Amino acid sequence: MGQDDKHLHFEEEYFGSDRKESRLERKLARAKDRSKHKKTDQKQQKKVAAPKGPHLKRGRVIAIVPDGYYVSIEETPVLSTLKGSLKKEKTKYKNLVAVGDFVLVDQKEQGLGQIVYIEERTSYLSRADNISRRKEQLIAVNIDQVFIVVSVVSPKLKPALVDRYIIAALKGRMKPIIVVNKLDLLENPPIEVEKEFVAKEKILLEIFTKAYEPLGISVIQMSAENGQGFAELNIHMKDKTSVFSGQSGVGKSSILNAVIGTSLRTRDVVAKTQKGAHTTSVAHLIPLDCGGFCIDTPGIKSFGLWDLQQEEIKDFFPEFDPFRRDCKFPNCTHLHEPECGVQKAVESGELSELRYASYQTLYENPILKEWE
Repeated sequence: MGQDDKHLHFEEEYFGSDRKESRLERKLARAKDRSKHKKTDQKQQKKVAAPKGPHLKRGRVIAIVPDGYYVSIEETPVLSTLKGSLKKEKTKYKNLVAVGDFVLVDQKEQGLGQIVYIEERTSYLSRADNISRRKEQLIAVNIDQVFIVVSVVSPKLKPALVDRYIIAALKGRMKPIIVVNKLDLLENPPIEVEKEFVAKEKILLEIFTKAYEPLGISVIQMSAENGQGFAELNIHMKDKTSVFSGQSGVGKSSILNAVIGTSLRTRDVVAKTQKGAHTTSVAHLIPLDCGGFCIDTPGIKSFGLWDLQQEEIKDFFPEFDPFRRDCKFPNCTHLHEPECGVQKAVESGELSELRYASYQTLYENPILKEWE
């Protein structure tokens, strides 16, 4: 079995970038985006003073709907539009407002208002816009941690996606926590699922869990069906603002329904494709009885990392560090070079093959990777 075939057991298939766009055009576009939104420019934008006045109320965006933005002001939802001058501002973001934003609202009448100011964000979860690939799409902001929800069997466990979420969380200044749902399906799988596939999922889950032990990233194994793992999840959620994100069909809404008693809509995974049907169309900020908030986000069909450069990738694989000193070349990419300490560690089992496979695919195209 060749090296490429070897990693098919651990990684999803990814689609390449749009071939119609030339390499030069992509480089120019990225350079233009970076120059427009470099840190010095961002600091200057942050210095813009917030407007003042007794008619302005501070609130937090709790949901985004076709008609506008629901802002919680003194625990009352106010449907708000966005001030025209804010719409004209040129930014790197596809969406100017995200769930979790703290804003100032000019409340024109009871239940209606206009967002006139967006406060600086302390953290964010984002991805590359699927259509233009030149814009950053904000998923949720001002949150403490990201619950990266995956499942076993239906849909199958996708280690590659987890590592992309971990990088997105760390870049956005949030703590990543992995939640593996549907553990009950390992013992009672659907009738149409073959036993051999279930056996492979069990082995993969064991390898997957061990890969994150040295990284200090929690892995919560649970089942929304029988309640396994709920107590551990509640401990992590207490007094924190959390976002649940992941592929469609992994059970994010089912987990929230069971843990906090919400009535979010759920739907079974489409049996023929083993892909989830979208049940959450917009993100919602939900208050918790134990303190804090959580956000349920729409399921996604692709997750592209925004503005991740090749030279940054190694920073997100700290377990490679002890073995880099054994590389023959100081600028070793750990991909094809001879006498590479990292590759030797993977071959000897000292480093996770799952994590190394993610590193490989990220290095080949750090800007955008899609999966289905």
